[in-house]
This record gives sequence, structure tokens and C-alpha cells, in this order.
Amino acid sequence: MKEERFIASIKRSPGKTDGKDLLKRLSMTVIGVIVCSFSVGLFNISAFGVDPFQCFAQGSYLLFLKYLGYGTYYLIISIIMLVGIFIWDKHFIGIATFINMFFTGYIVDFSYRFLISVLPSVTLFQRFLMLLGALVIMCFGSALYYTADLGVSVYDAISLISAKKKLNIKNHIISFKWIRVINDLICVALGTLFGKIPGIGTIITAFFMGPLITVFNQKIAEPFLYGKSKGKEK
Repeated sequence: MKEERFIASIKRSPGKTDGKDLLKRLSMTVIGVIVCSFSVGLFNISAFGVDPFQCFAQGSYLLFLKYLGYGTYYLIISIIMLVGIFIWDKHFIGIATFINMFFTGYIVDFSYRFLISVLPSVTLFQRFLMLLGALVIMCFGSALYYTADLGVSVYDAISLISAKKKLNIKNHIISFKWIRVINDLICVALGTLFGKIPGIGTIITAFFMGPLITVFNQKIAEPFLYGKSKGKEK
């Protein structure tokens, strides 16, 4: 199955590569993190709601708003989650994990400030276009650093580890895309409880990020890393 191929493509130990394609993997990782982080700024300025994990992160951040910046808060919760992931299955922890942890929160903060200065006012149609653009580029970025196999974010690791371990409900194995949907919905619920009101963008990402990431992985990320013919065979 194509989805099993996706999980299998990142079953090697993160960071172990032959050196021949290391630069390509690193570029995929960095671009993926930057693109995903920048997309959150688009989500914020569209005012239609952010992606599920940011809904949780930004919602819980409201409790600490007076004490520290968002970038620092994001780093703290990432470290806490990293400890749990390391105990559960450290397979997916790699250089990309740390790049994501240390830079995502700060890039999110910067991208929003930058976009709000460039676009101080936006129309409803522009907001809708930003929402769609944010969803697409976030899934594209996620597929890049998944396939780069240098580690993933601590949040993404939860869905990948669950799929790898073949999570099942009543003897039915749950696929990655649906595990991702379940995790996203949990984050939305928690973010809402903390005070971050979800919008239509949050709901859309909760249901479509998993499937879209899979599509970008199969159509772009794998062919870019392995070559078109090898990507189809993997």
C-alpha cells in the first residue's frame, strides 16, 4: 500500500544517510520547517483559525502570555513532549526534531508580525485565499521533512509512531491519515478549552492535513529525494 510505503520510508534511524544525499535531506528539512512555520502566520492573519497543534499551543499559551514570549513557550512544551516521545519510541527523533523545536515558535511569531505589517488590512476573499494557501504549504512542508528522514516534530512523531506500531481499535488497524485526524481533533478540543476559539480553518486542517500530507509525500517529496522512478518503486 502507498501509505505503508510512506511509513516505511522513514523507518530508518533518523540522520543515518550515506552522505550522498545528506545535503538534499538537510535542505528538505530546513525548507519544510520554515514553510510550515510561515504558514502559521498566514493562518493567523486569515483569522479563520490555525492548524490543530497551534490551536492547542496558542490556546495554552494564553495562560502564560504575561510571562514569556510565544517562541520560548513553544520551545518549552516541545521539550516536554520530546521527553515522552523519547521514552515511547525515539526512532523519529533527529536533527529535524531539534530544528523544529528551536525555530518554529520564533518563525511563527516573526511571520505574523511581518505579514501584518505588509497587509494591515485584508478582505474576506484575501483571508480565504490565505487560509487555502496556508493549508497547502503546511502539508507540503510537512511532507518534505517527513521524507527527509532526519527526524520530525514531536507532535508529528505521535501520529507516525502510532501508525508504525499499527494502532488498532477493535482489531481494525488505523491508517496514518486517520490517526492524524484523531490527534488533530484532540488538539482542537484542548485548545478550545484553553480559550483559543477554533475557526473553519482549524476544522479544515483537522480533517485534511493527514490526507494532503500523504499526497505531497507521494507526488513531490519522494520523487525529489529518490528520483521519479525510484520514488514510485519505494
